[in-house]
Amino acid sequence: MTDVLTDDIARFVRAVGPDPDETLIEMDEYAAAEGFPHVGPDVGAFLRFVARLNHAKRIFEFGSGYGYSAYWFADALPDDGEIVLTEVDDAELELAREYMAAGGYDGIARFELGDAMETIEDVDGPFDVVLVDHQKSRYADAFDAVRPKVPVGGVVVADNAVTASVVDFGALLEWSEGGSPTGINEHTRGVIEYLSTVRADPAFETMVVPLGEGLAVSYRVE
Repeated sequence: MTDVLTDDIARFVRAVGPDPDETLIEMDEYAAAEGFPHVGPDVGAFLRFVARLNHAKRIFEFGSGYGYSAYWFADALPDDGEIVLTEVDDAELELAREYMAAGGYDGIARFELGDAMETIEDVDGPFDVVLVDHQKSRYADAFDAVRPKVPVGGVVVADNAVTASVVDFGALLEWSEGGSPTGINEHTRGVIEYLSTVRADPAFETMVVPLGEGLAVSYRVE
């Protein structure tokens, strides 16, 4: 993971923020051992904070991996809440089941194996919080698909909005300042398309939060 913050500031943010429980520590260790690109504890804590702020009852994830972000989210949900995890890798989804059960969240977790873009068509809203964290070339499509199911006060969060191993921040900066970068890869193009889409939508107010690899946080205002 390429952190937006300097190492010292990232360490400070994590030290001041909430402590992960034993299961999350185990999940962090798994990510480090396997080289799995999870969001990390600072972003995880922020996602939980967002869910708490808008009193979320239902959450949908486009791409859940082994359940790391879902585990953070779940702690903010009420006993009658629900979080929908989506994943194309059966082994990762099964690992997510195990971790969610270890935290006592299996009763509010719904596990969907397959393409998140197909799953969202079959799952009724509303969703108070949505996390977009799958293929960057499909970010904008994910927003369009879930938009009707996000109520006023709902939040859509997209990961990798600033940088990643495959995202060219220089091109993002050039675009943000009115330029037209050329020769960019599909991942960078996908992030630009997503940011263009959410910023142009009058029903949403969007800010970029420099945590982890950058989060685009879009709040529905109308």
